[in-house]
Amino acid sequence: MGTRKINILEHELVPQHILLSEEESVKLLKRMGVSKRQLPWILASDPVAKALGAKPGDVIMVVRKSPTAGLAVAYRYVVRG
Repeated sequence: MGTRKINILEHELVPQHILLSEEESVKLLKRMGVSKRQLPWILASDPVAKALGAKPGDVIMVVRKSPTAGLAVAYRYVVRG
């Protein structure tokens, strides 16, 4: 039997993850008044971070469907590990 690769980003239980550009990250952090290290962290070895090609220092936007808010947006800072 051959091995099949599954794209975890397409799984129904995985919320949408978007890798922000450096310019987008800078604008976001300035608007929020925080530094990257103040965001919740995600390890570079996390399967989703790997699938996105995220490297330490990057920022990922996570968009979840919410029954009360419609969409809930969160941000994660990619750290080594």
